[in-house]
Amino acid sequence: MFYVYVLQSLKDLRTYTGYIDNLERRLKQHNSGFVKSTKQRVPFKLLFFEEFLSSTEAMKRELYWKSGAGRRKLQKLFNK
Repeated sequence: MFYVYVLQSLKDLRTYTGYIDNLERRLKQHNSGFVKSTKQRVPFKLLFFEEFLSSTEAMKRELYWKSGAGRRKLQKLFNK
């Protein structure tokens, strides 16, 4: 399984989107400061995730969430 996930920094409330094959391990890496792009923004909470059978599908979905339309949808879903 592959996962697309969206995290929210509890420090600055910004989101981070990624994909991975081991979601639990990756969340621990983010919160431990081992991910260069997010280490200044720890701690994180998991907003949501989606499961995919292939990395190609997950990568395409990640690109959607990072696009303008995907970001607008995230705002509608999580900023009431």
